[in-house]
Amino acid sequence: MKKVVLLGDSIRLIGYGTKVPKLLEGSYKVWQPSDNCRFASYTLRMLYDYREELKDADIIHWNNGLWDECNLFGDTSFTPIDVYTNTLKRIASYLKKITDKVIFATTTPVTANSAHNRNETISQFNRSAVSALEPMGIKINDLYNLVLPKIDIYIRKDDNIHLTEEGILACAEQVADCIRKADK
Repeated sequence: MKKVVLLGDSIRLIGYGTKVPKLLEGSYKVWQPSDNCRFASYTLRMLYDYREELKDADIIHWNNGLWDECNLFGDTSFTPIDVYTNTLKRIASYLKKITDKVIFATTTPVTANSAHNRNETISQFNRSAVSALEPMGIKINDLYNLVLPKIDIYIRKDDNIHLTEEGILACAEQVADCIRKADK
């Protein structure tokens, strides 16, 4: 049975990661950390700790971005966009040594009421990530444009950032489809 690894922030941890293992059941063994991979630098650091679990992965799907682009202090993004992009490239380089089937998911949008995140910034970070990762052979799973047209249905009103049950299912189905396509 092929091994799939899911890495990412809370959009994975309490979002699509809750459904993907069941959607892939019978064809793939799925491993994902019980920890929120938070921002890209945290994910990069944790790759060392996850090295045994990552070993022999056939397909790796990962996302980072909401923590990186958030503006907690009202001055700028938590992670400067160039640092974010370079960190993603370092993560991708490491993951490509494990498998050539690596998928990066774009950061999902937030509602206009989000306290620290803005879709304009998310879009900039997504464009930078895609332009850096595609030339490296990283496949892109565009969760941003999946969620955006149904943001009122797919994003929770209580926190304006995390996925609703409908959003979780839609993202999980797209993640599972991307994994299956990468395996062909």
